[in-house]
Formats: sequence, structure tokens, C-alpha cells
Amino acid sequence: MSVLLLVILHMLGSLEQFMLSSGRGAAELCVQKLIMAVTGDETAATGDMPAYQIRTPTTTLPQGVVMAASPGTLHSPQQMAEEATRKRELRLLKNREAAKECRRRKKEYIKCLESRVAVLEVQNKKLIQELETLKDICSSKTD
Repeated sequence: MSVLLLVILHMLGSLEQFMLSSGRGAAELCVQKLIMAVTGDETAATGDMPAYQIRTPTTTLPQGVVMAASPGTLHSPQQMAEEATRKRELRLLKNREAAKECRRRKKEYIKCLESRVAVLEVQNKKLIQELETLKDICSSKTD
């Protein structure tokens, strides 16, 4: 059922583009044909046998790629549950590792910022001292 909805949404997106590029009458006809194709009720509009079918797109996969849900590899519900559990555990493990790496990078970034702050504070103190020295020199010359 969800595949049908995806196909319908894709067709509606194409229809929207078609409506923008062509006239209103052609778009209405296209909408009518789309509804008839989805419902299979073309006899109501034309009196003919249903001629429109929704087909899943055929793709050519690179050699060596095996689809997980191919009809030859049907699994029992227990095998499917075990596979789902294994995939979930693998995903959780990868997520844990990614989170650990993210926390490590964040700590490293914070340490870098802290050291930069320390350097800038030292530089700021030196500049303030230099400014005070220059003020003293300038005030003594004007006296």
C-alpha cells in the first residue's frame, strides 16, 4: 500500500509540473486519468476496459548487487525479527561510536578555545600595560 502512495505522490508531483507548463484542460484530463489509473475505474468514464496500470519502475542494478527483499530469499517471521534485531543493534553500535567521537571532538574544540582565550588574555594584559606606559610617557612630555 505504501508503494502505491509513493507512486501516487510522484505522479502528483509530475502532474503539478505538467499543469504549470500546459493548459488547464489538459491538466484536468491528466487528473481524471490519474484517478482512473489509481482506482481502476475507467469504465465509469469511458465504458472501456481498464487500460491504465501503475507499474513499479524497473531499475538496472550494477552487477553483484543483490536486493534484500528478492522473492528467492523469503525468510520466516523469526528470521526477519532476528535480522531486524541485528540491524538495530548494529545501528545502535554505530550511533554510540559516532556520539563518542562527537563528544571527543567537542572536548578537543573546547580545549582549543580555552587555550586561545588564555593566550588572548595574556596578550590583552601586555597591551594594557603598554598603553599605561605610553600614557605615562605622553603625560610626562606634556608637563
